Amino acid sequence: MEPAEFLTAMDGHRQADPRMAIVLSAIKATVKGGIGKLRERPRGGGWRPGRPWPALQRPTWRPDIRAAVISKARINMHRKMLKTAAATGQYPVAVLSDCAVYPSDGPSPLDFLPHKGGKPLPGGFRIGVSPGMVKHEGTQTTLWAEGVREEHGDDLNLARYIKDGHVTAADNGE
Repeated sequence: MEPAEFLTAMDGHRQADPRMAIVLSAIKATVKGGIGKLRERPRGGGWRPGRPWPALQRPTWRPDIRAAVISKARINMHRKMLKTAAATGQYPVAVLSDCAVYPSDGPSPLDFLPHKGGKPLPGGFRIGVSPGMVKHEGTQTTLWAEGVREEHGDDLNLARYIKDGHVTAADNGE
């Protein structure tokens, strides 16, 4: 599917097929929760500092695998940001785990993402659903960003709120 078609399909996928949207959300939650379970912290049950907690006894407690998965994703994202910077001269204005916010002349990521010969920049961000590809998280105006910063301070990470534009709580600028 061409990137423009993909963006159109993703824009209305929840309304077009609500059941499939629920399945998609369940798959995402399962993967995210599975990675989180690899390093579960102690929860209740009378645990005291200095004592082992039950998670240590489970064969699924693998913080090393969790760290490797997260590290690989971060490294790949940084490589793509550097490749994009080399091609466009622009750097993201905000980054948060798997979200990079770039200034653009238009509302679509296609207005910003560099292309070479009609194809996405090799080694850069590519729109799609396969591993390593990215989706459009959201678009906000510069006026929105300045208003948010004016109201909540310069340490606010815009990547945390770009999706729907609502600032739910102040953050520490991570």
